[in-house]
Amino acid sequence: MSDALLANLLSPAVLFFALGVAAALVRSELKFPEALYSALTIYLLVAIGFKGGVALAEAGLGRVWLPALAAIGLGAFIPLWTYPVLRWGGRLAPVDAAAIAAHYGSVSAVTFLAATNYLAAIGQTYESHAVALLAVMESPAILVGVVLGKRAGAARGGPPVPLGLVVREALFGRSIFLLLGALGVGALCGPAGMEKVGAFFVTPFQGVLALFLLEMGIVAGRRLEDLRRVGPFLLGFGVVAPALNGALGVAVGTAVGLSAGGAMLLGVLAASASYIAAPAAVRLALPEANPTLSLTAALAITFPFNLTLGIPLCDAFARWLQS
Repeated sequence: MSDALLANLLSPAVLFFALGVAAALVRSELKFPEALYSALTIYLLVAIGFKGGVALAEAGLGRVWLPALAAIGLGAFIPLWTYPVLRWGGRLAPVDAAAIAAHYGSVSAVTFLAATNYLAAIGQTYESHAVALLAVMESPAILVGVVLGKRAGAARGGPPVPLGLVVREALFGRSIFLLLGALGVGALCGPAGMEKVGAFFVTPFQGVLALFLLEMGIVAGRRLEDLRRVGPFLLGFGVVAPALNGALGVAVGTAVGLSAGGAMLLGVLAASASYIAAPAAVRLALPEANPTLSLTAALAITFPFNLTLGIPLCDAFARWLQS
């Protein structure tokens, strides 16, 4: 465990993230152009989806449907237990509790990538079609969280938001559309298609991920000042909730027949919090929610925790559970 933890902390992903945090703390002028950030995001999402689609074509739906169904159920369940904890335990406004719950039920593609890099570094195998779980877990939590927020708003006489608009954003927002679309393209192309574009989607992938994490470190470092505003409860929630969700995800993955590596990845997905898909959907559906609370918790607390400790903890629990 200690060797794996050290290897994770010294991985390029974690170190570039730390470099970005350091740049923000010393108030460096380092800043990514918005166009570059968007390009990196699009590249990573398309590459993840396409590779997952190819793996799905090789594995077949027969091996994927049960883990995918479990992932959907897991994504929908997490907001249902986190909402009351945030609402009454943290005494947050109903709409803020719903927004944070939606972020924590949804997933982080970059955390998933860091987990696959971790497994590769320690030589642990996993199901290659596990990326399909990432694709199907994006939307359910957003829908559940938004419905919780809309119900709370309606009870207070707030303005109604058309549910169809919410569903459209949750299912066809940029990140989800790219993931699912590229997954479909990869599934149709199969291994023959990967041979044609592998030089673009495989070889440069780690370098692009390092640049993206550098930018994420800068963003997270700038949000560290917001920690004073979110308070000790949300600080604790940002660590305890992913630990509990990660353990639940590993247990569910094991129950549906995933290997230790696959169960670990499902656990990491459950432990992660979205900072790409969920913010866009929540901003549209719950405009009165305070984005500082959800984004600071997801990006400045949970993301660093998972990147450094959460991933090795999920791996250790998966190995123990399946030993």
